[in-house]
Amino acid sequence: MPLLSSRKTGAGVAIKRKTEIPVDVYIPFVETLFRDGLTLTIGLVAQTLLIVLVYWKTEDVSYVVLAACLIAVGVVRLANIRKYRNAPPPQSRDEARRRENDYILYGSLHGFTLGMFCFLGIYFAHDSFAEIASVCVTLASATSIAGRNYGSPRMVMMFIMTMTWPISLGFILRGDLYHILLGLLSVPFLFAIRRFADMVREVLLTALSEEKKANRLAERFNRALNTMSHGLVMLGPNGKVVVANAEAAHLMSLQSPDALLGRSIHSLLQRGVAGGMLAPKDCRYIEAQLTRALREGRDRKVLVSFSNGQHYEFSAREGNQDLGVITFEDVSQRVEAEEKIRSMARYDSLTGLPNRAYFHELVGEFMAAGDRERLCGLAVLDLDDFKSVNDTLGHPIGDGLIYAVAEKLSAVAAEGVKVSRFGGDEFMVFFDRVEDESHLASMLDDLFAGLQGDVDVAGHVLRIQASGGAVLAKVRDSDVDTMIVKADLAMYKAKELGKNSWRLFESAMDAAFRDKQMMKADLRGAVEARDLRVVFQPIVSMDTMRIASCEALCRWNHPDLGPVSPAVFIPLAEEMGIISDISTFVLNTACGECAKWPGQLRVSVNLSAKDFRNHDVVDKVRDALASSGLAAHRLEIEVTETALLDDKSLTRQYIEEIKQLGVRIALDDFGTGYSSLSYLHKLPLDKVKIDRSFLIDVTQNKRSLELLKGIVNLSRPLGLAVTVEGVETFEQLKILAHSVKPDLVQGFLFGSALTASGIETMSNTVWPFASEIKAANRGSKA
Repeated sequence: MPLLSSRKTGAGVAIKRKTEIPVDVYIPFVETLFRDGLTLTIGLVAQTLLIVLVYWKTEDVSYVVLAACLIAVGVVRLANIRKYRNAPPPQSRDEARRRENDYILYGSLHGFTLGMFCFLGIYFAHDSFAEIASVCVTLASATSIAGRNYGSPRMVMMFIMTMTWPISLGFILRGDLYHILLGLLSVPFLFAIRRFADMVREVLLTALSEEKKANRLAERFNRALNTMSHGLVMLGPNGKVVVANAEAAHLMSLQSPDALLGRSIHSLLQRGVAGGMLAPKDCRYIEAQLTRALREGRDRKVLVSFSNGQHYEFSAREGNQDLGVITFEDVSQRVEAEEKIRSMARYDSLTGLPNRAYFHELVGEFMAAGDRERLCGLAVLDLDDFKSVNDTLGHPIGDGLIYAVAEKLSAVAAEGVKVSRFGGDEFMVFFDRVEDESHLASMLDDLFAGLQGDVDVAGHVLRIQASGGAVLAKVRDSDVDTMIVKADLAMYKAKELGKNSWRLFESAMDAAFRDKQMMKADLRGAVEARDLRVVFQPIVSMDTMRIASCEALCRWNHPDLGPVSPAVFIPLAEEMGIISDISTFVLNTACGECAKWPGQLRVSVNLSAKDFRNHDVVDKVRDALASSGLAAHRLEIEVTETALLDDKSLTRQYIEEIKQLGVRIALDDFGTGYSSLSYLHKLPLDKVKIDRSFLIDVTQNKRSLELLKGIVNLSRPLGLAVTVEGVETFEQLKILAHSVKPDLVQGFLFGSALTASGIETMSNTVWPFASEIKAANRGSKA
């Protein structure tokens, strides 16, 4: 039923839209309602005088009241007509509708007043003169309904009802058969008036619509013809121009299209010859081609280049009724653009150097020609830290730096040396006929020496610094793509070794690259297959020397290489963008295992900086707690300073949302960053973990000891627990217990990382040196 109802509603809207007068016709119709105020004024005066005359005859005070009402209605109606007649035309259908509604309101009052005049004369005042006078004036006014109000069907109906229904009602209320029949016979008269008004309106509407349609069609044709980007002429059967557009006149340097009428193709082309723009032989060729195309009924295009550098394209085609059509346009920009495109296809638009594709083509041609046993070299250069220039100074400055580097490199270009901008901030140099490795090294050293120095780019003094990689190979043993790959590997090695230098390709680089790619593929497979495992490093309480918590650590046993260090596969995972998948795996596993342990044990999970780059990190923690059933206070999330530096405001927001779940928050590797102290009061932390670097020489360096004590003394008043990492010797533990007094410690002194079952087994174990630590503490107090 709702579907049926909606279909009915849609059908009703469709019918309404179909019968609705177009707004460009509706507005003039509404304006006709306010056009003639003079005849309305004459009619009002006549109607008022007749009512007064009836009063004079009958001396019935009702007619005085009726005359006063008619005068009031007439004044208001005439004022309304004058108001809109002097106003600007309506600009929209809604505005026209409001004006029509005003007209209907005051017209209905006028009609009602006349109707009441009839009703009063027929039913209440039994005077033959009043009866005849009222009916005559009303019917006389009714005859003008269609002529004055055809623009508003609603007004016609309102006049018919208000002016004639009271006549019928008066006759019917008289009660006798003849008057009742007379009242009923007024209905056909009313229908005739309405039908006449509709016919007038339909005729005018049809005429207006057809006229507007014809005008629109002519206007569209004229606009289409004279706004064409092409010049156009139509030729009659005699070969003379019968139609031309404004663009054709403009291209022929004539004032108007009419000046082209009656001319032939030959005379049009001769204007170009006379002006010295076109050679006579070109004129004859063009005329022959166009005439032939028109004669044979085939489309043909002719490109003509003029002496002033302009290019015109003429097109001829046969039309209907023996009419031929010739179009022509100035295609100079298109020709120039095509030439520019051909250039852009080969050369870089910023530097003018050969681009990647053209460089590849040039080098391929070089290598294909000449002695196949000769050596050639290829070098790849990449600007160091170029992204920071774009980020800090903007891309226009970065482009300026690229251009400056291209200028310096262009100085080395020669017959056997080709330079290319390979894309972005990367350049390539090909050296043909290299004598040996030392020769290539000498050329590259000279090239890098020429790049050194500062350049001024839009007032910014920038230092050029680049890393490069090169490869030397015999032509018969290599190809362009292979040399590019090897040079790239050498460049990456140069960047790894400190940048601002170049390296020559060695076979070991290729092997290392292949090994790295294989390890990436294996790591991705291990993550997808969940072949990673989680172990737990004990975190021991200084008070009880028992495990209070543990840190979840990820381990990967490669099927061929054996255990792979996290220092190797974690950076690989970050580079591949799968570190968040590993974090999720560790988080879920750690929560699931901790839920099985005794209630006093907690687990700590370190999330990466990438984990804090979107809101999913909060959902991951919430889902891990929900799926494992682990109490929130038993989970501790470790946050590194790297995560905080990426986006401080968002990271802080996510940390606060995790904290609201009831999870504890620890700041990992505290003290290694340059701004760690600012986080102690800005973030909702529960714990700080002091990096192992502070503990390395604590037994020998008093300053290290004082620094450790200072950090602990700084954290405690803020309500933060302190964990010291990297405890490896008993001497370190004694100093911590005696002087530093942290809350928790962790390190290899307490053993290597354990499995989940190992943690559960040792949950109640007290380390044997607990008594020695307590004795040392008692001795220090004594």
